[in-house]
Amino acid sequence: MRAVGIVDSLFLFLENAKQPMHVAGVCVFELPDDHDEHYFNELISQIDTDALPNFPFNQVLHRGVMWRNIRKFHIHHHCHYHHLKTAKMSEALAQISRLHERRLDRSRPLWELHLFDNLEPEYEGGSKRFILYIKVHHALMDGVAAMRLFQRSLSHLPDERLSQPLWLRNIRNKNSSFAIEHRRWRDRLKDQLHGVLPVSSELLRDYQISQQTLANTDAVDFIGSLNAPESMLNQRIGTSRHLSIIALEKARFVGVARRLSVSTNDMILAVCAQALREYLLSQHALPEDPLIAFVPTSLRKNNTAIGNQISFVPTNLGTHSPDPRHRLQLIHQSMQAGKARIARMTQSQFVNYTAAHYAWAGVNLATRLYPKKQAFNLIISNVPGDDTPLYLNGAKLQAAYPVSVLFDGQALNISFTNYQDRIDFGITACQSTLPNIQSLTSLIAKALDDYENLSS
Repeated sequence: MRAVGIVDSLFLFLENAKQPMHVAGVCVFELPDDHDEHYFNELISQIDTDALPNFPFNQVLHRGVMWRNIRKFHIHHHCHYHHLKTAKMSEALAQISRLHERRLDRSRPLWELHLFDNLEPEYEGGSKRFILYIKVHHALMDGVAAMRLFQRSLSHLPDERLSQPLWLRNIRNKNSSFAIEHRRWRDRLKDQLHGVLPVSSELLRDYQISQQTLANTDAVDFIGSLNAPESMLNQRIGTSRHLSIIALEKARFVGVARRLSVSTNDMILAVCAQALREYLLSQHALPEDPLIAFVPTSLRKNNTAIGNQISFVPTNLGTHSPDPRHRLQLIHQSMQAGKARIARMTQSQFVNYTAAHYAWAGVNLATRLYPKKQAFNLIISNVPGDDTPLYLNGAKLQAAYPVSVLFDGQALNISFTNYQDRIDFGITACQSTLPNIQSLTSLIAKALDDYENLSS
């Protein structure tokens, strides 16, 4: 057995009926040209086995504080098959939204896979498609880890056939980048003690900057835990979820970013910011002060995939400004300031800094006492993808839309990933809290159009 980590424990503690703590992916595959009527039966037969999974898919909670290996495994508890009656993506997303509302059973390994067949082609004359919806508890791994594990389960060759499903593959050998890091408690304690002075210095620096930039909505060098305005995005959530997706050409973001001298990630954040501004204006609910996004950043050093190794960069989205150029510049400067802060500290120091700086916010999030006042208005997450084509039994992975968690007081999450030549957006929202939130995908598309026109 091994102990549940501190960060992992937080996701277990925060979970309740209204805020299930799992990350997921909606993975769309295009059937190979030479497929026959036996394709799905063969795929299901490859998956349908009660063989004991390998790490980490064999881990089950023991008394809420330890992970232990399971002794028995039943595949029907984890893998499920669905036939789309209308063949429409809207039908699939409606079903997946309901699946995303349900908590994973803690008496079993905390993951599920759902296969949806009979999805219509993306365009007239194209091949039919199917969907894999995969969800795994955030206590077991974060979104980056989940995406990397899933990518490793696929092939770069269209004619290669599935030898073993993901959960039966051995990824825990000493040479694997997916191995768990084991360190002595003395070394961990030493790291903590050495981090006291740098973390304290950074917190003092933050205080000094905050006094200089008090009440300045354009301040980006330091974003305090009280800077996020009250917003309709921050209110108590219900159990309902609405998932929406959109894929846009990566080259479009790259081109605009190059012409405006920012990073591609900055450009994507700016497009999201403009879409959020337009959405809130349509609801007569745009705050006077800029929205603050928490942008997760990976702290991995050797592409380690297991567990949670993330922290956050608070980012001024500039939504108070009607000028898209000004908004983009605020985002760029804000991200640069966050990256500089990370560079000044080690991984453990930055984690401790984040914990100290947002201590009250964590208590507020855990207790749900004041949902309207949060340290940030939403999470916008970049989940790294793969630039090369991936296949499952000859079926090409067409898109991989990340789906994430919501919190009481955090009714919206925007996640995106780069796969081949596209940026795939997955938007998770509380359906009962945010009216007409399905319009956000079209607003994202329009925002990219606007920035292209601006930079041309």
